[in-house]
Amino acid sequence: MADFLLEILSEEIPARMQARARNDLSRMFAEELDKAGLTHGAVDVFSTPRRLALIARDLRDETQAMREEVKGPRSSAPPQALEGFLRKTGLSRDQLEDRDGVYFAVIERPGRAAAAVIQDALGRIFSDFPWPKSMRWGTGSTRWVRPLQGIVAILGEEIVPFEIAGVASGAMTLGHRFHHPGPITVNGASDYVEKLRACHVIVDHEERERIVREGAAAAAEAAELKLLCDEGLVVENAGLTEWPVPLLGRFDPEFLDVPREVIVLTMRTNQKYFACLGEDGALAPAFVCTANIDATDGGEAIVEGNRRVLAARLADARFFWEQDLKVPLEEQAKKLSGIVFHEKLGTVADRVERIAIVASDWLPEHIGWPEDKARKMQPLLRKAAELAKADLVTGMVGEFPELQGLMGAYYAESYGLQISEAIRDQYKPAGPSDDLPSHEVGTLLAIADKADALFGFFIHGLRPTGSKDPFALRRAALGIIRLIVENDLRLPLRILFSAFDYERMFTSEGVDYADPTDDLVAFIIDRLKIQQRELGVRHDLIDAVFGLGGEDDLVRLLARVEALQEFVSTDDGRDLHSAYKRAANILKKEDWRGSEGEIARTGEEDPLVGVDDPDLAEVIAAKMSERHERESHVALAGEEAALIAALDSAEPEAAAAIEREDFTAAMAALARLRAPIDAFFDHVTVNDPDAAIRERRLNLLLRFTDAVQRVADFSKIEG
Repeated sequence: MADFLLEILSEEIPARMQARARNDLSRMFAEELDKAGLTHGAVDVFSTPRRLALIARDLRDETQAMREEVKGPRSSAPPQALEGFLRKTGLSRDQLEDRDGVYFAVIERPGRAAAAVIQDALGRIFSDFPWPKSMRWGTGSTRWVRPLQGIVAILGEEIVPFEIAGVASGAMTLGHRFHHPGPITVNGASDYVEKLRACHVIVDHEERERIVREGAAAAAEAAELKLLCDEGLVVENAGLTEWPVPLLGRFDPEFLDVPREVIVLTMRTNQKYFACLGEDGALAPAFVCTANIDATDGGEAIVEGNRRVLAARLADARFFWEQDLKVPLEEQAKKLSGIVFHEKLGTVADRVERIAIVASDWLPEHIGWPEDKARKMQPLLRKAAELAKADLVTGMVGEFPELQGLMGAYYAESYGLQISEAIRDQYKPAGPSDDLPSHEVGTLLAIADKADALFGFFIHGLRPTGSKDPFALRRAALGIIRLIVENDLRLPLRILFSAFDYERMFTSEGVDYADPTDDLVAFIIDRLKIQQRELGVRHDLIDAVFGLGGEDDLVRLLARVEALQEFVSTDDGRDLHSAYKRAANILKKEDWRGSEGEIARTGEEDPLVGVDDPDLAEVIAAKMSERHERESHVALAGEEAALIAALDSAEPEAAAAIEREDFTAAMAALARLRAPIDAFFDHVTVNDPDAAIRERRLNLLLRFTDAVQRVADFSKIEG
C-alpha cells in the first residue's frame, strides 16, 4: 500500500470557490477509485489561493482481477440484437458461450496497477471538474478556474505520468510567492505539508482559518479592543493568504459619524477587514487586516497602505450619507415609479401602494385590533408603507444593496419620523434565526410585504421549482409563518390573501388569471411542515389537522397539532388510532356511507329536511318508522351499548372543547372511547348475518370514525 499526493498549481483561485472545489475534488477522486475497484483509506483535501491538493491514504498496489458474466440475447434473436450485444461487451461472436439457446459473455478483467487507475481518474477530473466559472488559456481546449502552472502526482515515491494542456506531472511545486518564490521538490505525501510550511505555505485551510481567527482577536485585544466576530470573513481571509499575518490599524475617528453598519460593510466588502469595538460596545476607529507576508518592519507599511485605502472608501461612504440626508424620504419615494419591480408586477411604486392597502386598511381590522386602536394606527401604517422602499433610490443603497431598509430607518430617524423601526424591520425575519420586528407596525408591514411578493409571483405562475427559487418565495413563506405564529396572530391565510384584489392589482388587461390563494395556502403549509419538523413536530400530524379542510389559522392549527402529538404518543392515542384504522378499513371495504336512520350522526342530513311534498314526506317517514321498529326488536350487545354511551358522552364534550380551542381536553374526551371500541372489536361481529344488525353496527362504526375525524384526520397519521 502507498499514499498518493496530488497538487494542482494554478493562478489565484477565488476564495469563495475553494470550499466547493475541495469537496468536488475529494468526491470525484474517491468515486473514480471506487468505480475501478481500487481500495483506499482516508482522502484529505487542502486549498490555498494558488493550489488545490489531495492526499489519499493506503492505496492498494493494483485492483483485483475480476470475472464477469453478462447475459445476452437468445441465439435465435435477430442479427441486430446480437451485433448490439457484441458492441456492448467488446467481444466477437466466437467468444460468446451458448447455454441452452442463450448467449453469455464471459469477461475477464485483469488487475490494473494503481498508477494506471489514477491516470484515468485524473483525466476525468480535469475534463469534468464543476467549477462555477472557468477559463481557457493558451491554444488548448482544457478549462480550469485559472491557468495551470504545475501538477504534482506522486504515488508512494514514484511520479504518476500525466499531462494536461501541455502541463506535465512531476515532483516540483512552488513555495510562497515572496518568501520562497523558487521551485521546491517534494518526495510525496509524507513530506508535502511540512516542506511547504518550511517555504512559508500553510496548505491546511483549517489551520489558516485558526491563525486568522485567533490572530485577529489577539491583535484587537492587545490594543484593548474587541474584535467584531465574522466567521465568513475568517474563511475569506484564509482563502486569500498562504501565510496569514493579522495586523491592527486605525482610521480617523471623524468617520464614526457615518452609521455603524455602513463602516462595517465598507471594511468587510471592499477591503476584507475586521471591525473592532471599544469597551462600551461602540464601534472603534480601528480595523484588523490580514497580510500575506511576514514583513520585516512588523507590518507598519502594510497597515499604512491599508489605512489610506480605507480612508478613501470611508470618504465615499460619508459623501453618500451626507448627500442622501439632503433629500427627504418623501421626495425619494416619488422616484419609485421609475423603477420596475418586475415586468409582470409593475413598478416599485405600484408595489408600495399594494403593501400600503394591505398593511393599513386590511390587516388592523382582521387581526383583532379594537376599532379605536386600528383607527389610531392606520396613518402610521400607511406612512411606513409609503416610505419603506424610498431608500432604494438613495446613493448609499445603490452602493450597498445589503443596507436597504436599514438606511431608510436612519434617514427616517434623522427627520424625526416615528416609523424608523418599522422601515428597519420590514424585511424581517430574513432567516430562521433572524429577529422578528420589534413593533406592531413593523410586524404588519413585514407581513404585507411578504404576502404581496407571494401573491404577485404566484398569480403569474412564477413559483419555486425544484431547487430554484429566484424570488426567495420559500423564505417569504417561512417569514409569514414566524410573524403569525410567534406573534400569536389570529390571521387565517385565506383572510390574509383575500386582501389582494387580484383582478385590479395584478392582472394584465385582456389576460384572465385564476386566484392563487389555494395554491398559496398549500405552499405555506408545506413550508410549515418543514419548519416544524426541524422543531421535532411530525409532518403527518400537520397533514392530519390540515386535512380536516379549511384549517388555515396557523396558531390554531399548531395548537391542535401539539395536542395531537402528545395524544398519539400515549397508549390511549396509539390504541385509538389502531381502532380508527380498523373501523375505517371495514367501512371502506363495505363502501359504507351510512343509512337513513343515522341522522346527524354520520354527517348526513335528515332526509325529511327540505321535502315540501306531503305525500313524499309521508313515504319517507313510513320507511324510517319501519326500519326503527325492525331494529327495536334486535337487542343491542352490551359492547354496542357501551360504545354508544361513550360516544353520547364524548362527542358533545369533544365538540365543546374544540369550540373553545381546548384541544387537549378534546383529545382527553376521545381517549374515553379507547376501552369501549376495543371491547366492541373483541366481542362484536360487525358483519352479522342479520342485515339489520349489520347495518346498525356499520353505522355505529361510522359514528365512531366521524367523532374522531372532528379532531383530526386520523387517516393521515402514520404508524
